Amino acid sequence: MALRADGSSPGIKAVWSRSKLHVLAVLAAVGGGILGVFGAIFQEIFYGSIFVAFIAGPMIEEVMKPTGVYLLFVLKRDACKGRVHTALLAALGGLTFALVENLFYLMVYFPEHSHAVVVVRYTWALGLHTVASFIVGFGINENLIRSIKGDIPFLKGNWRFFVIPMVLHSVFNVAMVVIGKRWV
Repeated sequence: MALRADGSSPGIKAVWSRSKLHVLAVLAAVGGGILGVFGAIFQEIFYGSIFVAFIAGPMIEEVMKPTGVYLLFVLKRDACKGRVHTALLAALGGLTFALVENLFYLMVYFPEHSHAVVVVRYTWALGLHTVASFIVGFGINENLIRSIKGDIPFLKGNWRFFVIPMVLHSVFNVAMVVIGKRWV
């Protein structure tokens, strides 16, 4: 337990309050990742096409995965302890999304999958979703809130934190279609 500047203990109430914030932050990140899966399923069911797989899908997923972190930042900003902490929470949402998406891919979409598909889903796909969400997490900041309110141009100063993960995800999807046919 960290001591205060004067050397005294912060007390059980302060420690409990801080612990609740950490638990809330983790639950929000995990919940957002799960919500992101429902957004991805919805877009695949109703709008399945090449456009969705390579352009719209990655855009929707990258925006949806950190839903819980967006809410946390707006409703309980002190639970986001800085940009790196916020990005780590977003990465947790991406990791959760990837784990649930892998279950869908391996149990529903491709139940007769090869071992290679499992390896790719739990290495490359898991890494992609986690890293992409980590990058998006850096864009969850005061500039995002100000741009949503209309105080500054939309995504001013933050656009790269949203565009780069979308491009990475699109390139990944193209690569999986091109080289993945032999693994299924």
